[in-house]
Amino acid sequence: MHGYTAEKSRPTQIIRKIKVGKNDSREPEETKLENLEIKEESAPAPEPDLAKVLASTKQKADDYLDSWKRAQADFVNYKRRAEQERMEIGKYANSELILSLLPVLDDFERAFESIPPRSAKTPWVDGVRLVERKLRATLAAQGLSTIKAEGETFDPNQHEAVMHGKGEDGKVVMEMQKGYKLFDKILRPSKVAVGNGEPLEEPKEEEKKD
Repeated sequence: MHGYTAEKSRPTQIIRKIKVGKNDSREPEETKLENLEIKEESAPAPEPDLAKVLASTKQKADDYLDSWKRAQADFVNYKRRAEQERMEIGKYANSELILSLLPVLDDFERAFESIPPRSAKTPWVDGVRLVERKLRATLAAQGLSTIKAEGETFDPNQHEAVMHGKGEDGKVVMEMQKGYKLFDKILRPSKVAVGNGEPLEEPKEEEKKD
Protein backbone atom coordinates (compact mmCIF):
# COMPACT_ATOMS: atom_id res chain seq x y z
CA MET A 1 0.00 0.00 0.00
CA HIS A 2 2.78 2.37 0.90
CA GLY A 3 4.67 1.56 -2.28
CA TYR A 4 1.75 2.46 -4.42
CA THR A 5 1.58 5.98 -2.94
CA ALA A 6 5.21 6.81 -3.72
CA GLU A 7 4.87 5.56 -7.24
CA LYS A 8 1.78 7.58 -7.73
CA SER A 9 3.40 10.88 -6.72
CA ARG A 10 6.27 10.76 -9.27
CA PRO A 11 4.31 11.89 -12.33
CA THR A 12 3.26 14.99 -10.43
CA GLN A 13 6.88 15.96 -9.74
CA ILE A 14 7.81 15.38 -13.40
CA ILE A 15 4.98 17.65 -14.59
CA ARG A 16 6.10 20.35 -12.17
CA LYS A 17 9.66 20.14 -13.47
CA ILE A 18 8.42 20.40 -17.05
CA LYS A 19 6.35 23.48 -16.22
CA VAL A 20 9.22 25.08 -14.42
CA GLY A 21 11.50 24.31 -17.33
CA LYS A 22 9.12 25.86 -19.82
CA ASN A 23 8.78 29.00 -17.74
CA ASP A 24 12.53 29.27 -17.36
CA SER A 25 13.09 28.78 -21.11
CA ARG A 26 10.72 31.72 -22.00
CA GLU A 27 11.99 34.20 -19.49
CA PRO A 28 15.31 35.01 -21.21
CA GLU A 29 13.56 35.66 -24.58
CA GLU A 30 10.94 37.92 -23.01
CA THR A 31 13.66 39.75 -21.09
CA LYS A 32 15.61 40.32 -24.28
CA LEU A 33 12.55 41.73 -26.06
CA GLU A 34 11.72 44.03 -23.16
CA ASN A 35 15.32 45.27 -22.99
CA LEU A 36 15.29 45.84 -26.75
CA GLU A 37 12.06 47.84 -26.56
CA ILE A 38 13.44 49.95 -23.73
CA LYS A 39 16.61 50.66 -25.70
CA GLU A 40 14.58 51.64 -28.81
CA GLU A 41 12.31 53.93 -26.82
CA SER A 42 15.16 55.60 -25.01
CA ALA A 43 17.23 56.32 -28.20
CA PRO A 44 17.59 60.17 -28.48
CA ALA A 45 15.99 61.86 -31.54
CA PRO A 46 18.42 63.68 -33.86
CA GLU A 47 18.51 67.42 -33.17
CA PRO A 48 17.47 69.69 -36.12
CA ASP A 49 20.10 71.91 -37.78
CA LEU A 50 19.00 75.32 -36.51
CA ALA A 51 21.11 77.19 -39.04
CA LYS A 52 19.44 75.40 -41.96
CA VAL A 53 15.98 75.90 -40.47
CA LEU A 54 16.69 79.62 -39.95
CA ALA A 55 18.03 80.02 -43.49
CA SER A 56 15.00 78.24 -44.97
CA THR A 57 12.59 80.35 -42.94
CA LYS A 58 14.37 83.56 -43.95
CA GLN A 59 14.26 82.56 -47.64
CA LYS A 60 10.51 81.94 -47.41
CA ALA A 61 10.01 85.31 -45.70
CA ASP A 62 12.03 87.05 -48.45
CA ASP A 63 10.00 85.31 -51.14
CA TYR A 64 6.73 86.39 -49.51
CA LEU A 65 8.02 89.96 -49.19
CA ASP A 66 9.06 90.08 -52.86
CA SER A 67 5.67 88.74 -53.93
CA TRP A 68 3.92 91.36 -51.82
CA LYS A 69 6.07 94.15 -53.29
CA ARG A 70 5.30 93.01 -56.84
CA ALA A 71 1.59 92.84 -56.09
CA GLN A 72 1.73 96.31 -54.53
CA ALA A 73 3.56 97.74 -57.56
CA ASP A 74 1.07 96.12 -59.96
CA PHE A 75 -1.82 97.61 -58.00
CA VAL A 76 -0.26 101.10 -58.04
CA ASN A 77 0.31 100.86 -61.82
CA TYR A 78 -3.26 99.69 -62.32
CA LYS A 79 -4.61 102.65 -60.33
CA ARG A 80 -2.44 105.04 -62.35
CA ARG A 81 -3.62 103.59 -65.67
CA ALA A 82 -7.26 103.64 -64.58
CA GLU A 83 -6.97 107.28 -63.49
CA GLN A 84 -5.27 108.21 -66.76
CA GLU A 85 -7.96 106.46 -68.81
CA ARG A 86 -10.67 108.21 -66.80
CA MET A 87 -9.05 111.59 -67.45
CA GLU A 88 -8.65 110.81 -71.17
CA ILE A 89 -12.32 109.87 -71.46
CA GLY A 90 -13.38 113.09 -69.75
CA LYS A 91 -10.90 115.15 -71.76
CA TYR A 92 -12.16 114.01 -75.17
CA ALA A 93 -15.79 113.32 -74.27
CA ASN A 94 -17.00 116.29 -76.38
CA SER A 95 -14.79 115.62 -79.40
CA GLU A 96 -17.63 114.37 -81.61
CA LEU A 97 -19.83 117.35 -80.74
CA ILE A 98 -17.01 119.84 -81.39
CA LEU A 99 -16.14 118.11 -84.67
CA SER A 100 -19.75 118.54 -85.83
CA LEU A 101 -19.53 122.30 -85.10
CA LEU A 102 -16.43 122.91 -87.26
CA PRO A 103 -18.47 123.36 -90.47
CA VAL A 104 -20.37 126.15 -88.68
CA LEU A 105 -17.07 127.96 -88.10
CA ASP A 106 -16.23 127.45 -91.78
CA ASP A 107 -19.57 129.01 -92.75
CA PHE A 108 -18.91 132.03 -90.56
CA GLU A 109 -15.52 132.57 -92.25
CA ARG A 110 -16.97 132.30 -95.76
CA ALA A 111 -19.81 134.63 -94.85
CA PHE A 112 -17.45 137.31 -93.53
CA GLU A 113 -15.23 137.02 -96.62
CA SER A 114 -18.21 137.64 -98.92
CA ILE A 115 -19.61 140.72 -97.11
CA PRO A 116 -19.48 143.80 -99.36
CA PRO A 117 -17.21 146.56 -98.04
CA ARG A 118 -20.12 148.99 -97.70
CA SER A 119 -21.94 146.56 -95.36
CA ALA A 120 -18.90 145.50 -93.28
CA LYS A 121 -19.57 148.11 -90.55
CA THR A 122 -23.33 147.69 -90.25
CA PRO A 123 -24.79 146.75 -86.86
CA TRP A 124 -26.15 143.39 -87.99
CA VAL A 125 -22.70 142.34 -89.29
CA ASP A 126 -21.18 143.37 -85.95
CA GLY A 127 -23.83 141.24 -84.21
CA VAL A 128 -22.97 138.21 -86.33
CA ARG A 129 -19.26 138.71 -85.62
CA LEU A 130 -20.03 138.82 -81.89
CA VAL A 131 -21.88 135.49 -82.11
CA GLU A 132 -18.95 133.95 -83.99
CA ARG A 133 -16.43 135.19 -81.40
CA LYS A 134 -18.54 133.79 -78.54
CA LEU A 135 -18.76 130.41 -80.24
CA ARG A 136 -15.00 130.31 -80.80
CA ALA A 137 -14.35 131.33 -77.18
CA THR A 138 -16.67 128.58 -75.91
CA LEU A 139 -14.95 125.94 -78.04
CA ALA A 140 -11.49 127.22 -77.04
CA ALA A 141 -12.46 126.80 -73.38
CA GLN A 142 -13.12 123.11 -74.18
CA GLY A 143 -9.59 122.73 -75.61
CA LEU A 144 -10.13 123.58 -79.30
CA SER A 145 -7.34 125.39 -81.14
CA THR A 146 -6.40 126.05 -84.77
CA ILE A 147 -3.47 124.36 -86.49
CA LYS A 148 -0.79 126.66 -87.87
CA ALA A 149 -0.45 126.15 -91.58
CA GLU A 150 0.61 128.91 -94.00
CA GLY A 151 4.37 129.47 -93.91
CA GLU A 152 4.96 126.32 -91.82
CA THR A 153 6.86 123.23 -92.90
CA PHE A 154 4.46 120.64 -94.27
CA ASP A 155 3.58 118.10 -91.56
CA PRO A 156 1.56 115.10 -92.76
CA ASN A 157 0.27 114.61 -89.22
CA GLN A 158 -1.37 118.04 -89.21
CA HIS A 159 -1.68 119.05 -92.86
CA GLU A 160 -3.47 117.49 -95.82
CA ALA A 161 -1.87 118.44 -99.15
CA VAL A 162 -4.52 118.98 -101.82
CA MET A 163 -2.31 120.69 -104.42
CA HIS A 164 1.17 122.03 -105.16
CA GLY A 165 2.02 125.59 -106.00
CA LYS A 166 4.92 127.93 -106.55
CA GLY A 167 6.93 128.59 -103.46
CA GLU A 168 9.56 127.17 -101.19
CA ASP A 169 9.79 123.41 -101.45
CA GLY A 170 8.13 121.61 -98.55
CA LYS A 171 6.50 124.74 -97.16
CA VAL A 172 2.78 125.43 -96.92
CA VAL A 173 2.12 128.26 -99.37
CA MET A 174 -1.67 128.47 -99.01
CA GLU A 175 -4.38 127.27 -96.63
CA MET A 176 -7.70 126.29 -98.19
CA GLN A 177 -9.43 125.07 -95.03
CA LYS A 178 -8.48 125.59 -91.41
CA GLY A 179 -7.45 122.63 -89.34
CA TYR A 180 -8.31 122.13 -85.67
CA LYS A 181 -7.09 120.04 -82.76
CA LEU A 182 -8.59 119.26 -79.37
CA PHE A 183 -5.78 119.57 -76.84
CA ASP A 184 -3.12 117.38 -78.52
CA LYS A 185 -5.52 115.32 -80.67
CA ILE A 186 -6.01 116.24 -84.31
CA LEU A 187 -9.72 116.67 -85.03
CA ARG A 188 -9.34 117.84 -88.62
CA PRO A 189 -6.09 118.43 -90.55
CA SER A 190 -5.59 121.65 -92.48
CA LYS A 191 -6.14 121.44 -96.24
CA VAL A 192 -3.16 123.17 -97.81
CA ALA A 193 -1.11 123.79 -100.94
CA VAL A 194 2.55 122.82 -100.68
CA GLY A 195 5.39 124.64 -102.46
CA ASN A 196 7.03 122.80 -105.34
CA GLY A 197 10.32 124.72 -105.27
CA GLU A 198 9.52 127.11 -108.13
CA PRO A 199 10.27 130.74 -107.27
CA LEU A 200 7.39 133.17 -107.00
CA GLU A 201 7.10 135.72 -109.82
CA GLU A 202 8.25 139.17 -108.85
CA PRO A 203 5.69 141.91 -109.61
CA LYS A 204 6.61 144.11 -112.56
CA GLU A 205 7.73 147.67 -112.04
CA GLU A 206 4.56 149.05 -113.65
CA GLU A 207 2.39 147.01 -111.30
CA LYS A 208 4.41 148.32 -108.35
CA LYS A 209 3.86 151.94 -109.46
CA ASP A 210 0.15 151.33 -109.89
